Amino acid sequence: MTLSRNSRAINRREFIKGSAALGATVLAAPALGRAVGANDRINIGFIGCGGMGTHHVRHYKELSKDPKLNISVAGVCDVYEPRLRQAKQISGARAFHDYREMLQMKNLHAVFIATPDHWHAKMSIDAMEAGKDVHVEKPMTLYLDEAKEMAQVAKRTGRIVQVGAEGASKDRYWQARKLVRNRELGKLIWSTGGVYRNIPGGDWNYPIDANANPSNLDWEAFLGPAPRRPFSRERFFRYRKYWDYSGGLAHDLLSHTLAGLQVALGAEFPCRVMASGGIFAHHDRETPDTFHVMADFPTDHTMTLFCTQATRRGVEFEIRGEEASLIFEGETVVVHPEPPFSKKRREIRVKPQPRSDHDINWIECIRSRKQPHYHVGMGYKAMVILCLANRSWREKKMMLFDPKTERVLT
Repeated sequence: MTLSRNSRAINRREFIKGSAALGATVLAAPALGRAVGANDRINIGFIGCGGMGTHHVRHYKELSKDPKLNISVAGVCDVYEPRLRQAKQISGARAFHDYREMLQMKNLHAVFIATPDHWHAKMSIDAMEAGKDVHVEKPMTLYLDEAKEMAQVAKRTGRIVQVGAEGASKDRYWQARKLVRNRELGKLIWSTGGVYRNIPGGDWNYPIDANANPSNLDWEAFLGPAPRRPFSRERFFRYRKYWDYSGGLAHDLLSHTLAGLQVALGAEFPCRVMASGGIFAHHDRETPDTFHVMADFPTDHTMTLFCTQATRRGVEFEIRGEEASLIFEGETVVVHPEPPFSKKRREIRVKPQPRSDHDINWIECIRSRKQPHYHVGMGYKAMVILCLANRSWREKKMMLFDPKTERVLT
């Protein structure tokens, strides 16, 4: 059964209302939290300790050995007990079953959220209200209205929010940004990019732990704001295949390509979004295995994003202007003149410069209070494009958006 958009929205509102009393002590924390001094240790909690979450717990535990960074892994949280035990063993941190209890830690400065998509907004907002800075893995949210709310809460509370599209910290995109802003391409016309995989049997078919059961996996806590479903190991371990918990290819893979283009072009709201594709090869899922997005912007520019889980050949990353086009050769940025403008334009080749990677950038911004490379405002604009693309595909229609009022028109 597939719920309507209105039914899903009501479900989320009822969950948030019903959980408000339980989380009251969390939300009572000072909105701005305690400022982190230049010499203070930054204590970080990790919510979600699956494959990606555990990878980050290990990575930050290693980073904590660097005295210049002065950070610690202070807490780990998961609703699946074997994962929680493993994360505690790796980190030596306090273990929590309920993330709201972690947020009550007085000396906790920030949280790293690596849960399924449907929990991102609720956990991020709760963390900001509790005075914590946030790193939330992409996609920033599952639904468009959640993205707008997150941006509003971040502005009101003054919290630092980084979205985990780590490619946005690659300097090649920032070098491309300089070239675009210097109008080395002339008038921007069309940009493309995508992600292409070909995994026999289908992507996202992660291993399922046969020992998972209602006694060691809190199914209701996993569902949270999602529709009620019977206990399912398939849905828990392979959640990206289901609309209840995931935005499919748009949210998991195309969000990376979009983040790079946003850095290079400048993030903006779309005015029209369309999507095509389908379940062409892997019929064990609800979300499409092939998905293409076309977005038009008020600056008279079109972006086309391509993604498939059934072939590795695809359309390359390229920004096309009226007078020249920009591509990447590895990490080197290359501008090729269009033939009619070969006398006016020249080929340009720019190598990347040193730049803090995504994790270091977040840590630096927690101290400096500057905006991260990929911040909540950019994440909000990305989710408008990606969420409208999913609606376009599911409802079989073109979606219109008013950038001035930030409202969906169709």
